[in-house]
Amino acid sequence: MSTTEHDDLDALASAYVVGTLSAARRREVQERLPRDARLRAAVDGWEARLLPLTRLADPVEPSPALWSRIENGLAPARAPQRPDTVSAWQRWWRSVHFWRAVAATGFVAASVAALWPATGLFAPAAPQYMVVLVPPNGNAPGWMVQTQGRDTLRLVPLGTTTALPEQRSLQFWTKADDWNAPVSLGLVQPGQPLEVKLDKLPPLVPNQLFEITLEPYNGSPTGRPTGPILYIGRSVQLNT
Repeated sequence: MSTTEHDDLDALASAYVVGTLSAARRREVQERLPRDARLRAAVDGWEARLLPLTRLADPVEPSPALWSRIENGLAPARAPQRPDTVSAWQRWWRSVHFWRAVAATGFVAASVAALWPATGLFAPAAPQYMVVLVPPNGNAPGWMVQTQGRDTLRLVPLGTTTALPEQRSLQFWTKADDWNAPVSLGLVQPGQPLEVKLDKLPPLVPNQLFEITLEPYNGSPTGRPTGPILYIGRSVQLNT
């Protein structure tokens, strides 16, 4: 398998596990899984990477209305599959019990955001946001951003490590629609999480832009992004 083919397969597997594929494309992958060992291995790998995200956030008790929406969303008939071809992850994904288990941990953010409009789902005291950062021309998640409390962000790598050229740095940025320019949130070490305090910035808002760019060593000399965008995404509010 060539490098390009491997990357395409990995991107497909990650989108399948995260739940960002269209319904038709998802059915195609489900039909292909029993006969494609490489695809099954890629899916298993992404399941192993993403399942630990259920431990990253503090518990939040969802509202009763959320369960009704999830149950209604899971209700439509699906193409039958032989029990021995359905992975444990697929069985959990289709189960309301799975959603009840993970909704209290934060992983539901990445899952539900792809399936339902992310408004009115939870009701903690402070607005909570999540962002999935992907390459501009790809769909394989590279990083995830989660809010922690009112003034803290946590940037978490999703299993991939960006190759960093010599004398270059990764820099993390954000910009709301009404800001004049992006604001740096600091330098990022490839494959390592980063916690950022936002006490000197305006409150986060839905659809706020986040990106990671490749910059000169020790960061942009201008205070604004100067290098290519490696990962980009926009915030989704998980509660109102």
